[in-house]
Amino acid sequence: MVLSATTETAPTAPLPRGPLERFLRLFADVREGEGGQLVLLALNVFLILTAYYVMKPAREALILMEPGGAEIKSYSTALQAVLLAVAVPAYGALATRLSRRRLINAVTAFFVACLPLFYVAAEVGVHVGITFFLWIGVFSLMVISQFWAYANDLYTPEAGKRLFALVAFGASSGAVFGAFVSGHLIGVLGVHALLLVAATILAASLVVFNFIDLRARSAASAAGHPKAAELPIGHGNAFGLVLSSGYLLLIAALFLLVNWVNTTGEYVLSSIVKHAADADVAAGILAPGKEGAFIGAFFAHYFQAVNVIGMLLQLLVVSRLVKYVGVPAGLCILPLVAFGSYLAAALLPSLAIIRWVKITERSVDYSLQNTVAQMLYLPTTREEKYKAKQVTDTFVVRAGDVLAAATVFVGSSVMALSVSQFALINVSLAVAWFLIAVVLGREFQRQTMPKEGAATDAASAPLETPLAERTLP
Repeated sequence: MVLSATTETAPTAPLPRGPLERFLRLFADVREGEGGQLVLLALNVFLILTAYYVMKPAREALILMEPGGAEIKSYSTALQAVLLAVAVPAYGALATRLSRRRLINAVTAFFVACLPLFYVAAEVGVHVGITFFLWIGVFSLMVISQFWAYANDLYTPEAGKRLFALVAFGASSGAVFGAFVSGHLIGVLGVHALLLVAATILAASLVVFNFIDLRARSAASAAGHPKAAELPIGHGNAFGLVLSSGYLLLIAALFLLVNWVNTTGEYVLSSIVKHAADADVAAGILAPGKEGAFIGAFFAHYFQAVNVIGMLLQLLVVSRLVKYVGVPAGLCILPLVAFGSYLAAALLPSLAIIRWVKITERSVDYSLQNTVAQMLYLPTTREEKYKAKQVTDTFVVRAGDVLAAATVFVGSSVMALSVSQFALINVSLAVAWFLIAVVLGREFQRQTMPKEGAATDAASAPLETPLAERTLP
């Protein structure tokens, strides 16, 4: 079985002359005129991920301090799938009526406005742990998914495969910075104030997006279609688009398995952390009532370790790996990592092993896996980018979490499984994940290779000529 793709030969292009492009070329195949848009997109997603990782320790503290702790956290992910079954069609209805600029502005502004409300509720003593956990689960998928839909809309498949690794570096570095900020601020400001910090950062990301879109609309006007970017995205049904495409169904199956494995592993880690906090209180090491700060600080440092490693992989490895082995082989790496990691956890179950299993898995997930997963949408139509992508990136992801919640319920409440046995479940799921990745990688290669160097059809082409694809003097 051949996993690697034949290295694709890019069209001959002159070496960059500008200092920005020359610098970026140290990390990826960046060409003349591409640097400005690339840096702005990376900054946009940097701010989104910074805001998210400022909120994540607050999320962990709030949900794990609820009665039932880790179990409620796992089961709440199932409720997110129910919410998304309503939210995704609502998002699709907005996309039918709004242009992409107005769509992204409206959705992001809604999430910004919610954060001060959560802060006030938490400050007056309302138990917001479960509600906030559900809210941030929808936010983290929907807002990030629409950013990548926009990035897919700006670039052709050839340009996206060259440049997405650097765009994704913005996400990786934002995650590192957000974890760093939250880890230092949580002890000073407290858990609740992190929500206001995140609201400010997310609002800044919206300013950056509008500047990017202004440049894109100016490019569209120069290309002779100034009104094109203001058109609604399309009339297709989000779920119908997925169900009618074998390619999108394969993507959905991949996302389902990825999150089934990840969430089951997170349950194991959360259980151990909560047990450690309770044990420290019982031993007199930790003062009663400080469990939330302990849990929040642990996860802040955990996320920081994951994201520092992921950021280094993103900057130094991912672009080169995709260039030399291709997207199909890239899709197969994380399931192999997960297989080996959980097999080690099953054979040597301990807190240190589980911690490093999750750090290894998550760092590869947030770097390589995230980048190649976003590339999968490059050959799709505009409606599929914005609408079908919301289905696979949100509802299907949470459906995987539902399966993980069922696994946790049956495994812990009915079968009383040990940590080793939960790890073995993930080993078996990683095998199925690997097989789906092989098939999906071949289909991606089939869809993109004939299109290299050719103009896309009217339904799938970006409305403005991407900066990456212009002919420059």
